[in-house]
Amino acid sequence: MNRITQLFAATLVATALCGAVQAQTPEKQRELRVFNWADYMLPSVPKEFQAKSGIQLTWDVFDTNEALEAKLLTGNSGYDLVVPTNTFLDTEIKAGVFQKLDKSQLPNWKHLDPALLELMTANDPGNEHAVPYMYGTVLIGFNPEKVKAALGEEAPVNSWDLIFKEENAAKLAQCGVTMLDSPGEILPIALHYLGLDPSSTKAEDYDKATELLLKIRPHVRYFHSAKYMNDIANGNICVAIGYSGSFYQFANRAKEAGNGVVVDWRLPKEGAPLWFDSFAIPASAKNVDEAHAFLDNLLDPEVVAPISDFLGYPNPNKDAMALVSAEIRDNPDLTPTAEAQKTLYVLKPLPLKTERLRTRAWTRIKSGT
Repeated sequence: MNRITQLFAATLVATALCGAVQAQTPEKQRELRVFNWADYMLPSVPKEFQAKSGIQLTWDVFDTNEALEAKLLTGNSGYDLVVPTNTFLDTEIKAGVFQKLDKSQLPNWKHLDPALLELMTANDPGNEHAVPYMYGTVLIGFNPEKVKAALGEEAPVNSWDLIFKEENAAKLAQCGVTMLDSPGEILPIALHYLGLDPSSTKAEDYDKATELLLKIRPHVRYFHSAKYMNDIANGNICVAIGYSGSFYQFANRAKEAGNGVVVDWRLPKEGAPLWFDSFAIPASAKNVDEAHAFLDNLLDPEVVAPISDFLGYPNPNKDAMALVSAEIRDNPDLTPTAEAQKTLYVLKPLPLKTERLRTRAWTRIKSGT
């Protein structure tokens, strides 16, 4: 063979060997890395998605929005899907930590409730970055028997008057009134109750809200964002401002314990803050198509409905809610009616100056000075 023939033959051999190696190399495993709140998913859903799609899931959990945000702000979270709460979503979108959704890969988007999507644009303009997952409100939980004993049959359990009217708070103090330790939720409620903007940036508005809360401060047993759940289920307190789903869950705990305690809750007629958690794709995500595949699966009404039943929260999928248990779906204090939705408001991030103002006001309120 001459050099040309040898080179040609060598090339054929190399090509054949390369083809043989490629034939023996398995196709790269598709994968998806998810970072979600702890205990915030029906366990069978990721398992079934993995079996159906062949996409290998890595599922890690966090317990605060701050922990998630710290990961995102590094610029390389290592995850393809994360679950921020709306009050953090807005600033994170502005910081450029999420990429826009490709809705052509989300045919099941059509199942989402347009009215709720419109509310969510306050934190995600144009609904461009986040797929809403679960939502709820901050409302009033109470022990019917103890409230009746303190205030009588006509106790205004469906109004913020139950707590914000000093005469009511004073009578309820004997059985225990508590609030979330959250200036970002309690002060907006007080502002809205006074007919002011819950996302106000005016110092005089916070003075008015502080004055309202200082009047009832002597009658508030404590401020805590978790302790109230067990306490109301055990009968240690009678009224709490807390999260809608927590009252549902701990009402069931009280039933299971057989301790005779009844827990009920009401969405106040004046309105309340709406919060929502959404799935979003970090800008650094490596498995974007896989992320969209998981999201579209999650938007399937038959997939998300059992998650609501498991978690005790409504979801913003209008076609899924028809499949959710009546205990959640038909309870207007868990799943607000179309009319009640008009009274809800979404909290917005505030300028740093206003945040400092709000923090100082909260310190005064908690100390009672």
